[in-house]
Amino acid sequence: MRKKNLVFKYVPVAAGILTLLFAITACSSDSESSDDTVSEDVEDIEDETVTELHAAYAAFNADATTIYLDGSNVVIETTGLPNHETVYWGEGDELYRDEPDVSVTGTENGGEGTTIYSNNNATTITVDATPDLTGSTVETQLNTIGIAVSGASIFNDQEGAGDLDQAARSLDWTGAHIGPGVYHYHLEPKAFTNDDSELVGILLDGVFLYGRQCDAIGTYPTDLDSSGGHTATTQYTDGAEEYHYHIINEVYSTTGSYLAFAGPYQGY
Repeated sequence: MRKKNLVFKYVPVAAGILTLLFAITACSSDSESSDDTVSEDVEDIEDETVTELHAAYAAFNADATTIYLDGSNVVIETTGLPNHETVYWGEGDELYRDEPDVSVTGTENGGEGTTIYSNNNATTITVDATPDLTGSTVETQLNTIGIAVSGASIFNDQEGAGDLDQAARSLDWTGAHIGPGVYHYHLEPKAFTNDDSELVGILLDGVFLYGRQCDAIGTYPTDLDSSGGHTATTQYTDGAEEYHYHIINEVYSTTGSYLAFAGPYQGY
């Protein structure tokens, strides 16, 4: 409680006593009011405390990911090993898919090619359980910008020192490749979202990313912001509206497919 400055004057005794009694009563009232305000603030904080994971996390590949609350954050630990077919598993693996039109990373100079097993794909990210949508937008960077429901990483529209076009031939049927580093998606991951409203994953700002269509309206949303986001219900919000991203329904450059996410983030 902020203390008021007291100005002392010489007054008759009776008036002084009355003044003292009034001051005591006023301070008591101020204290009770202040206590009430603090109590209300604490209640508000308690109301905002996250005690359980968002329902959407149940859609993530449990064999690859471990997801848990850590205070006001969500920690996603993943092996980075997707649960779908790709040429990048390598011949002999049960999930290997023959893709003769894909220029597999590592075969450029006559190499045998890079497989998922060639790398340590394990990644851990920590995101806000409740994204902060009141701040400035933040540009995406190279490397992991999110984790997909398959357990593999999501990257933006850049590849090394340039745009994605230079590496487009190495992308597999589901818009992913290895190069450099972990197996990751650049384009619409058709293994689990193909022109629909399915969940794609979670991005570093704590905002979920969905397919090109919106579950709330059953078609392509027309109110997306510059990041591909809007506020609407999803299949995981039990009728409540929530800000989330969609893969934007515009073919990206020469890839013939749709970019997963370019940014900027809205949830920092």
